Amino acid sequence: MFNLFKRVSIFGYGVISYLVFLATFIYSIGFVANLPFAPRTLDGDPRLPFWTALGIDVLLLGLFAVQHSLMARPAFKAWWTRWIPEAAERSTYVLFSSLALILLYSFWQPLGGEIWVIENRSGRLVMGAVFGFGWALVLYATLLINHFDLFGLRQVWLQLLGRPYTNLAFKVPGAYKLVRHPLYLGWFLCFWATPTMSAAHLLFAVLTSLYILAAIRLEERDLVRAHPEYAEYRRQVPMLLPRIGSRAKADGGREAA
Repeated sequence: MFNLFKRVSIFGYGVISYLVFLATFIYSIGFVANLPFAPRTLDGDPRLPFWTALGIDVLLLGLFAVQHSLMARPAFKAWWTRWIPEAAERSTYVLFSSLALILLYSFWQPLGGEIWVIENRSGRLVMGAVFGFGWALVLYATLLINHFDLFGLRQVWLQLLGRPYTNLAFKVPGAYKLVRHPLYLGWFLCFWATPTMSAAHLLFAVLTSLYILAAIRLEERDLVRAHPEYAEYRRQVPMLLPRIGSRAKADGGREAA
């Protein structure tokens, strides 16, 4: 009876963690695009002196970067699972990442100022379309590499059934034949495609872009260790920008880091 209660509890925890992520993901769209449904967004009237606000924003982005990278490393996972059930490790990572973003959204400080403003209606529509495509690409990329494993639901579902977890095989589906990181390409589009680039938005876009480039190096190092065939895949396929006529030879579904 206790074992059943434990399995159900871990499954419930995984579902709650996923729902928190889903709500955070939806809010992220409003935060970056300054949509009306989001009470706090990237832009707005400055509430603090410029340098104070800048320091707070850099600190918030740094906290997210440290959490998101540290908890994803195999060494940390090996230590972390000494204290929490292994089936809940990914859900915990997802939950902590969501909480780090909620913290960022809650305390983000607008900086004022405009770097560029596209006033032409067609130009604004193009930027909006690219922005929407970026978010769609992010979601599509997660589905290609097993969305439910990436966000911890597969792990807690298998333990609920009493079945052992098996790592996903390294395969290369869809957009992963064109670039190694379509998910990160989507994030670049999300953060840079805007008709009005404010100082706060530029800071957010620059620092998140630098973080993504650093995260790719860490992720690929781990992927090569876990899947030796990734080294050949890395030689064949560009990182973020597809080459015309370029396709990887592998087939199937690629595992996420």
